[in-house]
Amino acid sequence: MNIEERIHALATLGAHLQGLTDDEFQSVAARAARENPWFTPANVRMAFNGIIRMLDKGKLRTWVAPYTFPGTPRQVALILAGNIPLVGFHDLLAVLISGHRALVKLSSKDAALPRYLLDTLAMISPALHAQVQIAEQLKGFQAVIATGSDNSARYFDYYFGKYPHIIRKNRTSVAILQGDETEAELNALGTDIFSYFGLGCRNVSKLLVPAGYTFDRFFPALDAHRDIIHHHKYCNNYDYQKSIMLVNSTPFLDNGYLMLHESTRLVSPISVVYYEHYLTPETLAASLAEQSDKLQCIVGRAPGATVPFGQAQFPEVWDYADRVDTLQFLATLS
Repeated sequence: MNIEERIHALATLGAHLQGLTDDEFQSVAARAARENPWFTPANVRMAFNGIIRMLDKGKLRTWVAPYTFPGTPRQVALILAGNIPLVGFHDLLAVLISGHRALVKLSSKDAALPRYLLDTLAMISPALHAQVQIAEQLKGFQAVIATGSDNSARYFDYYFGKYPHIIRKNRTSVAILQGDETEAELNALGTDIFSYFGLGCRNVSKLLVPAGYTFDRFFPALDAHRDIIHHHKYCNNYDYQKSIMLVNSTPFLDNGYLMLHESTRLVSPISVVYYEHYLTPETLAASLAEQSDKLQCIVGRAPGATVPFGQAQFPEVWDYADRVDTLQFLATLS
C-alpha cells in the first residue's frame, strides 16, 4: 500500500466510528466496561471522538507531509498502557501510516477496544490490517515504543535499550491559575481534571495558583461534574483519601466529590488535586522548567501554558506524547 491508500483506509476507520448507531456504540462500550469498570460509556465516547478527530483525511496528509519513510518496512513492537481507553492508539496509527508493521502487546486493562478497532480495520482494509499482529511475547522486532510507569520504564530500558526505542515514563499535567478566570474557564478546567476520572497523563493533577488565591469561585464552577461521585470506584477512592487525610489531620478543602490539598508534589491520587502557590510569574516559570520532564500539559492562558482550558484531552494528531516526534523516529528506521 502507498501512503495515500493508508490514509484513505485510516480516514474510513474514523468515518465508521463517527457513523456508529447508538446501539452499536453501546455494545462496544459494554465490552470495554466489563473488562475495565473505569471505562464508562462517556469515557469511551470521549476516546472515540478524539480518534475521529485525528482520522481526518486532511489532517493525516498534513501530519505526514514533512516526512519521508523508508521503503523497507520494519517490525515495531508496541507495548501499550491501559490507564484510559485506547491510550495507545496514536502509536499504532503512527506505525501504520508510516508503512511499518506493528507487533502489539495489549494491556489487560484495555484490550477489548483495540481489538474492536482492528476488527473494523480488517473489514475496511485487509491489507493494512495485515500489518498488525497482536502478541503476548514480543519476538522478531527491530524497534520498540513502550509506555508505562517509572518502574516499568526501567525494565523496558534494560530489555529494549539495544534497539531503537521510545520509552515513556510517568507524566502528569498542571494548570496555571491567575485569579481572573471566568466561570466558563474554570468549568472547562473541570473537564481537564475529571475526564477519564483523572487517570490520564493529560489530566490536571495540580493547580498552580498565585499567593493569596482562594477557591471560593473554583468549586462552584465545577458543579457540572459533580455526578462523578456516583461512580462506585471513584467514590471508593474519594472516601479512602478523605479518611486518610482526616486520620492524619491533614488540611484539605472539600466540595463533596473533589478534595484540594496543598503540596509540592505533582501526581495526586484519584479524587484529589494538589495545589501550590507561586510568588511571581518568573519563579513559576523556573519551577515548571525544572519539572518539564515530568509534565505532559500545562493548562491555562497564562504565559507558559501550552493548552487552553478544557482542551487537555483533545490533542491533535501532530501533538506527541512527551513531545517526542514519533513519526520522525519511525522515518529513521532502516
